[in-house]
Amino acid sequence: MVVGNITEHDIDRLFRALADTTRRDILRRTLVGDASVSTLASYYDMSFAAVQKHVAILQEAGLVTKESRGRERHVRTNPDHIQRARVLLTQLEGLWHERGRQLDDILTDPHKE
Repeated sequence: MVVGNITEHDIDRLFRALADTTRRDILRRTLVGDASVSTLASYYDMSFAAVQKHVAILQEAGLVTKESRGRERHVRTNPDHIQRARVLLTQLEGLWHERGRQLDDILTDPHKE
């Protein structure tokens, strides 16, 4: 499956990043505006370094951008990559529905070719 010029490796990184609750929460918090990594870390019961690691995984997947402002790093969700995930899920849903229709056809008329 290919969306635009996204590779299978990109797809794996995207869904790996989305598979974690904390990372999805970081995306929600930074969707409407940026937040410093320090601010994000204050929301979670984990170390600053652990939050930085979550942000790095999101950044590798292209889901967030990080910008330096003085001594702080500010994180913002990249809506274009969120859209990519939606398109990929829509394609998978279409494939799933088509396979279901094919199965229905086989079960309705098992001798049909």
